[in-house]
Amino acid sequence: MQITCGTDIIEIERIKESIKDLGEKFLNRIYTQKEIEYCENKKGQKYQHYAARFAAKEAIFKAISKKLKDKYEIGWKDMEILNDEQGRPQVKIKGVQRENIDISISHCREYAVAMVVMFHG
Repeated sequence: MQITCGTDIIEIERIKESIKDLGEKFLNRIYTQKEIEYCENKKGQKYQHYAARFAAKEAIFKAISKKLKDKYEIGWKDMEILNDEQGRPQVKIKGVQRENIDISISHCREYAVAMVVMFHG
């Protein structure tokens, strides 16, 4: 079994500026409709939640790495990060079993961070 990990940190202001500058074009390129709905429902903290999901997707790309790129051919919207009933983030990735990936995301006023661990059998 091979284990890979990825981590990412992003300034929330960068995501906020991208959304304000590019609007729907940016949102629809990066996020699924369910992710957009989730973040928009967060009102005053929506940019933190968008940034956290962006960081999570970047961390997933890093966990996949060049070594595994042929096995996992994915794009931004092939990944979806939503919270379960307890508020814990869950990842759906096209072609990857859910139990083979674990994720943790967090954010504060200025930054969002994500850590991903993938188990490859």
